[in-house]
Amino acid sequence: MPRRQSLEQKKTVGRVMHEYKHGELESGAGKAVKNPKQAIAIALHEAGASNEETPRKNAENLRKTKAKERSGQTAKARKEGA
Repeated sequence: MPRRQSLEQKKTVGRVMHEYKHGELESGAGKAVKNPKQAIAIALHEAGASNEETPRKNAENLRKTKAKERSGQTAKARKEGA
């Protein structure tokens, strides 16, 4: 059974899925993501909510994502000109 997500994790998943819906989400290779399952996997990875990784790795992923959001390196921030 999956663990409950924190509010920060939910917001991150929401942001990533929003980017996917608007065609702004990119894979590691820099190509636009077209597969919804891949978008969900990326969202859970960035939010540190993946069942496939250790709790330590999940916490590290969430820290990296939050730092990226603060520095304005997300697709949403680039679009808004932050």
